[in-house]
Amino acid sequence: MKVLLASPRGFCAGVNMAIEALDLALERLPPPIYVYHEIVHNKYVVESFLDRGVTFVDELEEVPEGSTLLFSAHGISPAIRQLARDRHLKAIDATCPLVTKVHLEAIKYAGLGYTIFLIGHEGHDEVIGTMGEAPEAIVLVETPEDVDTLEVIDEAKLAYLTQTTLSVDDANRIIDRLRARFPQIHSPPKDDICYATQNRQEAVAQLAGQAQLTLVLGSQNSSNSQRLAELSREIGVEAHLIDGQECIQDEWLTGVDTVLVTAGASAPEVVVEAVLDYLRENFHAEVEVRTLREENVSFPLPRELRV
Repeated sequence: MKVLLASPRGFCAGVNMAIEALDLALERLPPPIYVYHEIVHNKYVVESFLDRGVTFVDELEEVPEGSTLLFSAHGISPAIRQLARDRHLKAIDATCPLVTKVHLEAIKYAGLGYTIFLIGHEGHDEVIGTMGEAPEAIVLVETPEDVDTLEVIDEAKLAYLTQTTLSVDDANRIIDRLRARFPQIHSPPKDDICYATQNRQEAVAQLAGQAQLTLVLGSQNSSNSQRLAELSREIGVEAHLIDGQECIQDEWLTGVDTVLVTAGASAPEVVVEAVLDYLRENFHAEVEVRTLREENVSFPLPRELRV
């Protein structure tokens, strides 16, 4: 069996920053350490931090007043920031800068009196945080069909933004429908979809056709990981989104000559290596790295943790 190992894959700069921030908080600050929502959407990462004593919460009322709290990479609303201040929490903001960019765009357009169409998935942490910046001005759009039912007051004051972890193709279909219906709609000066999301999707688009099966390392609640599996299936290649090698079912690999292995932007390399070891040991796999693009992006740590 041949394994095509996609590169780039795995952690993006925002995830690296958030995980390093939580590592440093554990090293430097007195326990307990709390995190609002999962630090990143990955089961392995979250369980690793749970084992080290981190407490993940979905409500700030669960955090004792005066405690240390990290905001996850997905961003939060102004209401959550204010609640953290009201509870005198020592807040450390590990929001990905690319998500912060979308928040700032939402604030700008709302301040100018625009209606903002946010392209994204309802209930995703990032979408909740972005919509919280200007709930009265933002309308969530999930599908091209949603565009047909949109009602607007002033077509001259419309803008769209996108969740950073979307499928590029899915987002473009919605954007094309928006532009067709509202030719004057404003767009962000730079694409909102994260560079890492685009790079990993591009790798699957180029490599999946050379395999009979795609294995995507990532958790079920990881939007960008879900998109990688969906993209492979759209190409006509079976795909499975898995947390690790323990999820592999050997019957998937029966009669398969070539497997594509990749990882979502919140999946650590250790789970990729475990899958490769499993395939080597059980299917005599030979691994061939396919590098489509180099990534050299890094983001600074939250100011509260900078030395």
